[in-house]
Amino acid sequence: MAGHFEIYVADVEQGKAFYGGLLGWSFAPMEGGEAADYHLVESDTLGEGLTVGMMRRPDTAHPAGSAVRGGTMTFEVADCDERYAWAMANGGSEALPPMDFPGVGRCAYVEDGQGNIVGIVTPVEERA
Repeated sequence: MAGHFEIYVADVEQGKAFYGGLLGWSFAPMEGGEAADYHLVESDTLGEGLTVGMMRRPDTAHPAGSAVRGGTMTFEVADCDERYAWAMANGGSEALPPMDFPGVGRCAYVEDGQGNIVGIVTPVEERA
């Protein structure tokens, strides 16, 4: 199944720096999306048929620490604790600290500094 999701941010440059650093993404402006400062993610790590956009938020962000206010994006990473530490040092804040979930792996949720929550997970290793 193909899909597309969008990340809404008040400051597109700050958002690009956060997600670029957290997930290794780069961004390219989308032709025709100038009014919203719309950018498309460029990455070899996205699954086939998945596209991601980032744009200037059309409304006011919810206060940090408030209840989940939309979909939560979760991405597989090689080291949940290391990426969590990177997020904390680069404008993110804790939504859920790293913890182990049996049968799933090590997971954490961070706020991106712009009202969005992003999950990171290092899957449990399969046993032979």
